[in-house]
Amino acid sequence: MDTLLRQTRRAGDFPYPHQAAFLLDNPVRRLFTNPRDTVDHLELTPTDQVLELGPGPGFYSLEIAHELTDGRLELFDLQPQMLDKARRKLAAAGCDNVGFHSGDASSGLPFPDNTFDVAFLAAVIGEVPDKSACIRSLGRTLKPGGQLAFFEHFPDPDRLSVAELRELVEPEGFTLLDVIGNRWHDTVRFTRNPKLVEG
Repeated sequence: MDTLLRQTRRAGDFPYPHQAAFLLDNPVRRLFTNPRDTVDHLELTPTDQVLELGPGPGFYSLEIAHELTDGRLELFDLQPQMLDKARRKLAAAGCDNVGFHSGDASSGLPFPDNTFDVAFLAAVIGEVPDKSACIRSLGRTLKPGGQLAFFEHFPDPDRLSVAELRELVEPEGFTLLDVIGNRWHDTVRFTRNPKLVEG
């Protein structure tokens, strides 16, 4: 299923077309990629403030929102059409703890400093034109000690390896927390280093 899904775009194309969103969220794909398992790896708490960057039609969003009984999920996507699909999905499930924001992650995120406990990106960072700027913006909006998590999988043509993620993320003030996965997919988690106090 993922092979078919990724044949609709080539490496370097940006972004994944919203017209093909049905390939991103359907029962057949769930046979191969279980969003519940991936969200379990995030070890969310009920009060967490979570940012999902590039949620598409909400394949993981529903599972995340259900975990946040006293928290909140903010979705940020380049395509308003994708956010509309996710909004309908979450509204149908009765999730009212979700915000929706559209913009370019390379140009900054519209959230205050130290807002989020967790930021989650599933097969997204490889499509961001200015990856370093995106990571810096995520670092600004994450609380010290907050978690930055990536889900990367084969055969995504933009998949970043664990080594590539570390090279990208660690210079921006993050430390590798753990890697969960196999040759087909990885959940790679980093923690935001406390900011040094000058003086």
